[in-house]
Amino acid sequence: MATADQLKALIKSFSEQDATRFYRIALQLAAHEARLGHGKVATELRDLVDRARSQKAVVQRSSGPIPISRPRGELEGLLSVSYPDLHLQHMVLSPEIREILQRILQENRQQDKLLEHGLSPRRKLLLLGPPGTGKSMTAKILAGELHLPLFIVRFEALITKFMGETAAKLRLIFDAMHQMRGVYLFDEFDAIGAQRAMPNETGEIRRVLNSFLQFIEEDNSLSIIIAATNHVEILDRALFRRFDDVIRFDVPSEELILRLLRERLAGFEIESLPWSQLADQARGLSHGDLVRSCEDAAKDMVLAGREVITEESLRKAILARKVHLLAPS
Repeated sequence: MATADQLKALIKSFSEQDATRFYRIALQLAAHEARLGHGKVATELRDLVDRARSQKAVVQRSSGPIPISRPRGELEGLLSVSYPDLHLQHMVLSPEIREILQRILQENRQQDKLLEHGLSPRRKLLLLGPPGTGKSMTAKILAGELHLPLFIVRFEALITKFMGETAAKLRLIFDAMHQMRGVYLFDEFDAIGAQRAMPNETGEIRRVLNSFLQFIEEDNSLSIIIAATNHVEILDRALFRRFDDVIRFDVPSEELILRLLRERLAGFEIESLPWSQLADQARGLSHGDLVRSCEDAAKDMVLAGREVITEESLRKAILARKVHLLAPS
């Protein structure tokens, strides 16, 4: 028998004229009946879906993403939107993280196959790691690869001092995930994801976290939800089991530094460089700092009127980033 959530989702998708989601849920129900041994019912459901598709019994909505570059109502201040044109090849990643992201992309590209068997693609991701290690860029890459809009939650608009208002705004965002498929990024997630037992947390923030836990648990949209934080140590433990994947980012290894430097400078004329020495000097820098070091060296070349990037300019750029990293905040 269909669950209450499935029935509600079925009715909601019909009322919103979301034919694609309506068919997917119906096929999920058919797969569920088949697993229970109700072969005749499963076949009848699949036949009904096929017939409805052929007759266009449910009004089709646009298959493309719905832009909210001019959002209306209360969503206007809660979400910012962009359409990234980044791909996995644009990021230097460890083999382990690359494999995870490739699996996420594969499952979401072939979600119809999974949904027909009552399975769901990986959609709920928790990204952990120091600043500049690639968490936000990962969200952009997933959006770019899947041709989806990237919606960034604006915490300054989400969190208010009024009891209950923040949770209500959070509900609006999760409702939007059903209506507008995309990649939804909760950056600096520790703003609402801190441990509920921490003495400095207010009652309102605890209620918001409880609401988030409930909303993400109940979410059955086709949007990708990404929470990213630099402060894993203060996250509430209950969060971890709500996500399909927890991906831990770190500063690049010497091997990854070497690859990143070569790739970022590949479009410029460069001197014969001692790559291994430069990679060793750059240890401890994040992905973002390494990219900026390469950009700074290229800018020096252009502004100085040279035709090649020199070892001296690249070493200087790397050292400047290290000094910045060590500077007190």
